[in-house]
Amino acid sequence: MKLLLITSVLEFEKDICKLFKKAEINVYSTSDIQGHKFFSSKNIQDNWFSAQRDSHDSKLYFSFTSEDKIDIIFKSIEEFNSKKTNSNPIKAIVLDIEKFIN
Repeated sequence: MKLLLITSVLEFEKDICKLFKKAEINVYSTSDIQGHKFFSSKNIQDNWFSAQRDSHDSKLYFSFTSEDKIDIIFKSIEEFNSKKTNSNPIKAIVLDIEKFIN
């Protein structure tokens, strides 16, 4: 068993749900999060304060699932990112679960 964690901007919520369905991951949880990026500007005129900050409404998705389903969703995420987005790609990680109680 593995723990799958995915983060994305809120605008991709419906797309992420489709990716879970395609991978046959039928049970997952979500949490609203705020994503932040700090930008440093080389041009002093563009940098009114010491650093510019950008924040985005984002979502965290997580599910306990099998490795074969993770392979499917990772391939789908890679395809989505290559076609749909440059600035805010969907990000995913997998963690091994050593012990669990069912």
